[in-house]
Amino acid sequence: MLLRLLRRYLRPYAGALTAVVVLQLVGTIAALYLPSLNADIIDQGVAKGNTHYILGMGAVMLGVTIVQIACSITAVFFGARTAMAFGRDVRDALFQRVGTFSDREIQKFGAPSLITRNTNDVTQVQTLVVMTCTLMVVAPIMCVGGIIMALRQDVGLSWLLVVAVPVLLIAVGLIVIRMVPQFRLMQKKIDAVNRVLREQITGVRVVRAFVREPFETDRFGVANDELTGTALKVGKLMALMFPTVMLVMNASSVAVLWFGGQRIANGDMEVGTLTAFLSYLIQILMSVMMATFMMVMVPRAAVCAERIGEVLDTETSVLPPVSPITPASNTGAVEFRDMTFAYPGADEPVLRRVNLTAAPGRTTAIIGSTGSGKSTLISLVPRLFDVSAGQVLVDGTDVRDMEPDVLWSRMSLVPQRSYLFSGTVASNLRYGNQDATDEELWHALDIAQARDFVAAMPGGLNAPIAQGGTNVSGGQRQRLAIARALVRKPEIYLFDESFSALDVATDARLRAALRPFTRSSSVIIVAQRVSTIKDADQIVVLENGEVVGTGTHDELVDTCPTYAEIVESQLAAEAAA
Repeated sequence: MLLRLLRRYLRPYAGALTAVVVLQLVGTIAALYLPSLNADIIDQGVAKGNTHYILGMGAVMLGVTIVQIACSITAVFFGARTAMAFGRDVRDALFQRVGTFSDREIQKFGAPSLITRNTNDVTQVQTLVVMTCTLMVVAPIMCVGGIIMALRQDVGLSWLLVVAVPVLLIAVGLIVIRMVPQFRLMQKKIDAVNRVLREQITGVRVVRAFVREPFETDRFGVANDELTGTALKVGKLMALMFPTVMLVMNASSVAVLWFGGQRIANGDMEVGTLTAFLSYLIQILMSVMMATFMMVMVPRAAVCAERIGEVLDTETSVLPPVSPITPASNTGAVEFRDMTFAYPGADEPVLRRVNLTAAPGRTTAIIGSTGSGKSTLISLVPRLFDVSAGQVLVDGTDVRDMEPDVLWSRMSLVPQRSYLFSGTVASNLRYGNQDATDEELWHALDIAQARDFVAAMPGGLNAPIAQGGTNVSGGQRQRLAIARALVRKPEIYLFDESFSALDVATDARLRAALRPFTRSSSVIIVAQRVSTIKDADQIVVLENGEVVGTGTHDELVDTCPTYAEIVESQLAAEAAA
């Protein structure tokens, strides 16, 4: 998966990568040439006292060094730019892919894991690209070139290369093999820490309300300790690697000096030649060490690439149509026709054989006990899920046959859990209509019964909103979410428990103001409170995923036992209160 990911997202930067390879080749050749020049200076200049030769060859060495430095700097520049562009493209691809996911895929991966994959995992692969451009390209050139140049200097010591290089490779390989599973486990532990931390930050009010700070501290401590333990295992293996490399390198250097000294004493070798051979041996072992360093990074990057590939290779279960159909009318009529829905792997469907119609200009309310499928039913209209059987129609066209953007442009959804984005009141209200004027925003706030508290906020429409809307109350958050839906002025309004945080009086005023504003649209309301829906044109009662009653409030009280029971229980609760 790592190679496939690299090929796919580095292909546009083939020119820059070619330049990196050429520059690194020239720079490495220059680095390999320097020990030979140094050997000539020692043998031909220092040994013979030829100052002119020393100065001339010194100038040549200086020029070669300048070429090496210039090539290395330029290669690192192009390599770093390429790696950053690669990371940007992969993150963008992940973001775009996640944006197409339905709730099913989001729940499969989980938000913490998706965040980790788009940040930490991409960074690991991006770092590998940087290090490849700066080290991995150099290592094989230096290794092969160093061996050739060392053999040119003296063949008699070449047996040391045959011993040192394989010993180093075997020692490092054994360490790397043990590191791979630990890297895979480390990414999972990072996911776990992110999950616990996200839950604690999101649910901080609940944690404090139940005085569970010590418990949550212990829970985070367990996840953190597990990550720390895994990281320590990896760290110990990495700590073992570099002393091993240095041991082989230093032992090889001592061997060269020992056996080389004997050859010099026998007259088979010059001092400069020994110095050059030692330099080449160190360069060869350094190249092996660089390759070793890359071998440390490759396993972790491979694990991260697999996790990235899982997201990129996952197709949404809500696929856009091959030949989209645009409805002839644009009225906002919604129809569920013999519809059944079941979650993947579930033993029983959540909804069975649902038939109902939400007509334009009418308010359709859905009520039922907890777990009866109300929220699931309303989520099928914007295709957050696709039906298992039957159809969901908008303006007479199956939603699966409509272009997703066309479908979504016809509706506004106020979810059960109202969510506001960091920014201002105005930026949140304009989320569905960027061209809305301030007058339209205030009008929507009037209908949503939110004008008073927005006007009281410092800055009014420009008042800051924290991420998730945590700096406003639950009721204020719901009213701002309703106002955001109204600003869009769609043909279909979907309210999923959108009035649950409002008091009865505010709820009544909001619904009274909402009716004339939405008189030409289809309004579908999911609610638990009878007072919220009793004035609806049509009330649909769900029980165990089936429609057990349809009609007005008065009709259902007489004809639907389930609805009558809900009404009676709520009236009894109000009387007791």
